[in-house]
Amino acid sequence: MNDVKSVRWIIVHCSASREDRDYTVEQMLRDHKARGFRTIGYHFYIRRNGEVTQHRHLLEVGAHCRPYNRCSIGICYEGGLSSDGKPKDTRTKEQREQLQEILVKLHRLFPAALIRGHTEMPGAVPKACPCFNASAEYHWIQSIV
Repeated sequence: MNDVKSVRWIIVHCSASREDRDYTVEQMLRDHKARGFRTIGYHFYIRRNGEVTQHRHLLEVGAHCRPYNRCSIGICYEGGLSSDGKPKDTRTKEQREQLQEILVKLHRLFPAALIRGHTEMPGAVPKACPCFNASAEYHWIQSIV
């Protein structure tokens, strides 16, 4: 990505891990490297306790939603599956707060970028991810100047 205008999407993801099991940064790194990525594909990862880690620079191309990696920022929250492995919005209060804070900050940096969930991206691999309707929940952020 070359500049602020090249970021057209802010895409929300879940890690597709069960709500009753930890999915650490180390586990994600191992899994992403096993898929051929040099590092974690998301720009940000939000653990259940609200801890946020950054894995890509803001204008660095991610590896999280083909064919949109070159024009998007990816944010992933830990979870997205019930304890029996079914898609579920498992965000904790801490994750909701951190996700909202990141989205507001990113909107201020990239005001033209639209907030969407992975499942809302046309042409992307069909998934339940992030297991809630991100554009509906965060539509109000788009109106912040």
